[in-house]
Amino acid sequence: MSRAPRADAARRSWGEDDSATPILHVDMDAFFASVELLEHPELSGRPVIVGGRDGRGVVSAASYEARAFGVSSAMPMNEALRRCPQAVVLPVRHGLYSAVSRDVMSILGEVTPVLERVSVDEAFLDVSGARRRMGSPVAIGHWIRREVRGRVGVPASVGIAATKFVAKLASAHAKPDGLLLIPADATQAFLNVLPVGAMWGVGEKSAEALGRWGIKDVRQLAATDVRRLERILGPAAARHLHDLSHGIDPRPVTAQREEKSVGTESTFFDNITDREHARRVLLDQSHQCAARLRAGGLRGKVVVLKARGADFKTVTRSRTMAAPTDLARDLFAVVEDLFTALPTPGGGFRLLGVRVEGLSRAGDGVQLLLDEDPRRGAPERTADAVRRRWGTSALAPASLLARPGSAGPAVGPEG
Repeated sequence: MSRAPRADAARRSWGEDDSATPILHVDMDAFFASVELLEHPELSGRPVIVGGRDGRGVVSAASYEARAFGVSSAMPMNEALRRCPQAVVLPVRHGLYSAVSRDVMSILGEVTPVLERVSVDEAFLDVSGARRRMGSPVAIGHWIRREVRGRVGVPASVGIAATKFVAKLASAHAKPDGLLLIPADATQAFLNVLPVGAMWGVGEKSAEALGRWGIKDVRQLAATDVRRLERILGPAAARHLHDLSHGIDPRPVTAQREEKSVGTESTFFDNITDREHARRVLLDQSHQCAARLRAGGLRGKVVVLKARGADFKTVTRSRTMAAPTDLARDLFAVVEDLFTALPTPGGGFRLLGVRVEGLSRAGDGVQLLLDEDPRRGAPERTADAVRRRWGTSALAPASLLARPGSAGPAVGPEG
């Protein structure tokens, strides 16, 4: 769930004409926490935080009861517990969430094959081809929410609009457990009431920079000449935000036929300028990728590092390994090397990600290198078994644990 600010004025009916709004954004509400409440119904109504326990790590998800105390995803756990000391903290169980996610995505797949899964808990759908069979986009949105709640037991919010960007904003303003339609002819009016911080890519520093020029809401942003925006934010960010402020987003919903890569990325609410912090984020992401590879019986041969600066410039670096792997130690060795050669952009990193491509099945008969010890992966596979039994936070690399006396954890938010 995005931590971007919302506007109470946007939480209203914008009309009922859904004839030109084929894009749905389905976003599960506090997904990890909602799944845990299925397993622990006795905790319903209490503040629940999912993440590393004993002050380690970050908040992966928080129930709305916990959010009322200011707890949010990607927050250091010790800060979350300071704000809400009465919260119940549960360990992360990625295997469980993946299983529930598959059930949700299966329901969405009954609507249309034009389904773009964005993450474990959100997806875009283009329902243009489903209208004759299932009705209008609003009718389909209500069907999705009803079926997900009835069959899986978790709440989902749905945004409906003419473009992906506006549909995602609509789902954010439909939360919790709601549906919001933005008719095509109401797009600009809807955007105009939003603060600039609600826009994709506008973090705290960008919002402050715009605010110094008197640009505090999207109405003012849309009315600002793009050349002035370029002086404030730089050319790339200026053009990006100028288009979005007018509802311009030509990206189609792209259906994924098969998994061709495994990856995770994190967008930071506050940019990271400390390289050691960034390195630990990448280490955590490498472990996440490796665990997903092993869970899927896959190995990968191409490692990709993705980084985006405060100026919105995105850089990717990749390297092909001599042999495919499913071990974090191998992935991070490449990631660290790529990162070392990458300078810190002005203003810091606003996004970091690790992706593994060139996938093959672990049993496809890939020959081991002559000097490779087949036992070298035993520690990570043993750790998998421990986490499956006792939860993800039961075991972690020593360098990812908060150091005694430190202000917080090393890693950033989940992708």
